[in-house]
Amino acid sequence: MIDLRRLRVLRAVAHYGTVTAAARALHFTPSAASQQIRQLARDLDVDLLEPQGRGVRLTPAAESLLAHADAIAARWEEAELDLRAEYGAPAGQLRVCGFPTAVSTLLAPMAVRLRERHPRLAVRIQEAVVPESFDLLFEGQTDLAVVEVTPHNPPLGDARFDQQPLLDDPYDLVVPDDHPLAGRERVDLAEVAHEDWIAPVPQSPCRPHVMSACAAAGFTPGVVHHAMDWNVTANLIAHRLGVALVPRLAQLPPQLPITRVRCAGDPRRKLLTCTRRGCRERPAVAVALEELRELALTAVA
Repeated sequence: MIDLRRLRVLRAVAHYGTVTAAARALHFTPSAASQQIRQLARDLDVDLLEPQGRGVRLTPAAESLLAHADAIAARWEEAELDLRAEYGAPAGQLRVCGFPTAVSTLLAPMAVRLRERHPRLAVRIQEAVVPESFDLLFEGQTDLAVVEVTPHNPPLGDARFDQQPLLDDPYDLVVPDDHPLAGRERVDLAEVAHEDWIAPVPQSPCRPHVMSACAAAGFTPGVVHHAMDWNVTANLIAHRLGVALVPRLAQLPPQLPITRVRCAGDPRRKLLTCTRRGCRERPAVAVALEELRELALTAVA
């Protein structure tokens, strides 16, 4: 009989990449986590980890076992849903997370609507960057995340997560009010190829979108300033220190002398809703997803 607690440790090693990181997430010592995996290997009479450089990697047997483990985790979610189905109406606590813009423009208004329509449901919001959102889902610390697509996200077919499209968020060119392009309805990015640029910091998931949009227009932007926060970007633009591409969902300070101009080619990022596999049909999650879909219809109009 497989000990599901030991299986949980193996899943964590696969998710976090190292025994040490998995142990930290599970509040184990590394030696205790390693012992759990060794015992699981003895129980099954197979090797689960093998050396790779200074670390370890999963064996084919471990990969096969994980496919079953992910399916078991999804079935547990479905079993809990079946057990609670007789209660029907959304109630209890719903934990959601998302990156800052998603929290401000989608999750916060969603929470207000749910509070009005489902008074027995308490929504708890946590701001989290995209990788952290997947960690929180995996650990069972959140029920629903709004994430943007990045090259580092788990594949859409990952058996642990249910990822579904929510909306496409276009990027606008943002310039000072007195910029020659400020009065235009739409602009080709090549027209600002020689300007100073303000770009997201290198680790931002938005930076690849900005660089790709400029590359598609035939140039590499001359980045002079970097910012983590869209409000910082907006203030730099207002001081005529450069131009920038900013997602339409990002709410910029209305008092600043800056103008958004739509871009030819409509560069955009994609946003997803993400739950653990088997969790999407829970009453609380289902009504939250419905509200998010409604909000998405007008969020980037």
